[in-house]
Amino acid sequence: MKVLLTLIERLIAQQKKAFSRGLALSFLVLAMGAALLGLSGWFVTAAAVAGVAGIGLGFDFFQPSAGVRGLALGRAVARYGERVLTHDATLRALADLRLALMDGVSRRPHEDQAKLRGAEALNRITSDVDALDGLLLRLALPFLAGGMVQVSALLMLWWLEGLPIGLAVFVIYLIGGGGGLIWVARAARSDARAAETALQAIRTHALELMRGRADLTVAGQLRAQTARALAEINAEAIARRNLEALDRRIGAVISATAALAGAAALAIGGQMAAAGQITSARAAIGLFVALALAESLMLLRRGMAEIGRMQEAGARVLDLSDTPPRPDATTRPTPMPSAPLLRAKGLSFTRAGAQEPVFKDLDFDLHPGETLFLTGPSGAGKSTALAVLAGLLAPSSGTLEMRGVAMAQWPEANLREQLTMVTQRSQLIGGTVGENLALALPQGTSLPEDDARAALHAVALDEVINARGGFAALLGEGGAGLSGGQAKRLALARAALRRPDVLLLDEPTEGLDPETARATLQGLRQLLPDSGIIVVSHRSPDRAFASREVALI
Repeated sequence: MKVLLTLIERLIAQQKKAFSRGLALSFLVLAMGAALLGLSGWFVTAAAVAGVAGIGLGFDFFQPSAGVRGLALGRAVARYGERVLTHDATLRALADLRLALMDGVSRRPHEDQAKLRGAEALNRITSDVDALDGLLLRLALPFLAGGMVQVSALLMLWWLEGLPIGLAVFVIYLIGGGGGLIWVARAARSDARAAETALQAIRTHALELMRGRADLTVAGQLRAQTARALAEINAEAIARRNLEALDRRIGAVISATAALAGAAALAIGGQMAAAGQITSARAAIGLFVALALAESLMLLRRGMAEIGRMQEAGARVLDLSDTPPRPDATTRPTPMPSAPLLRAKGLSFTRAGAQEPVFKDLDFDLHPGETLFLTGPSGAGKSTALAVLAGLLAPSSGTLEMRGVAMAQWPEANLREQLTMVTQRSQLIGGTVGENLALALPQGTSLPEDDARAALHAVALDEVINARGGFAALLGEGGAGLSGGQAKRLALARAALRRPDVLLLDEPTEGLDPETARATLQGLRQLLPDSGIIVVSHRSPDRAFASREVALI
């Protein structure tokens, strides 16, 4: 429960006023519902008693009927306002939570972030955030509003009819309703977990089927993969049916609790009326209010059934969003003008728990205008070495300096001003070409079109972009609309737009023909004549572009 309480506090923190107003309206809706049924019961009973006593002509029908109409209309208006306020505040709170989640992911180590790029991990994160939308609407707000109206009903029945009736109704709901909700929370945990696991598997298998249907067909595995997806769909349906059956049972428990509370209120009220302590019309109020209070528990039953799913999802979300900030230097370092742009001495990296290093004893000096080519067989750790050189991974041993200052002493912002890396899987966003290029600039900076044209020309992409409409040309999600080679060159142009002192390139010409690859690398060097460039690649045009080679051990 600590996880859920922490999340509720965080979700409400940014929207306190909206949630306070929503809570007040939620309470008002429940209170008006109980008052409406209680007043209606009193009105009908009092009118019947007046008719039996022969004083019907003297009975005031107008004020009670006006009260019934006022409560009915007021409840409808309050319900509408409550829905608008609470749903709007919840959506805003979830937007804040997503920002905090992405901020936490951005502080994760480089290798952890790479794992979170997979479809399964992204589906899990999306599903976890979606699971938390009911934390406020179906759990926190109904619990608070229901508790408030139960206590209010106790006080009002005490005032109108006496403590025995109010206390009987309150205790029966506390034991019967509260016990039933706790029971459903425990009983639904396994089925809720099974439904969520099956749903994640359905998404994963469906994505694999859509992306790999051609390969699966050729391999003769399409039927088997489809059968696996259908099996997960059946498992999810079974878990959902179990949850629906449990929901019906808790509904029956709440109905039985309401009936028992109503019977107790009627029995006690009847005895008090027979003793002349209250009128028979007042005795009816307890019965109808007890029946109306069932709504305060009905609102909670779905939230209690999903509490196990919310708790697990919340734990994962908190784990990601509470990532501690990366240690950063406090002062801007003073570079040494005569020092190499980048210097590695005995640089090694070993993954956590591994016995052997990914690479070791990497030594080189990178000077302005020089291009260094990292060589080594496939799996030698070249991409990992680039991540270490970029300051994304801390070396296990050795020293790494940029302009004579240890890499760890560079504040993140200052480091990224001078060092840029283009990964093998560079990401483009859905939007215009200009918006994709502007990602290289400080936030709020307008795109310098002359510099952007020069960067596109350097990677032989200017004619392609002009033919598509220039900087205003729209790209789909992930850069859809460009070929793989064009997307790679747009990412290179974006990196070049930063004019870095050190540029790290991982497979920069992948997907390009030899002529375009040579033109791209030559254009980058002409645009960045004083930059030090380190290249990791398996292609001969990239090797020919380098000034010298360094082998990874």
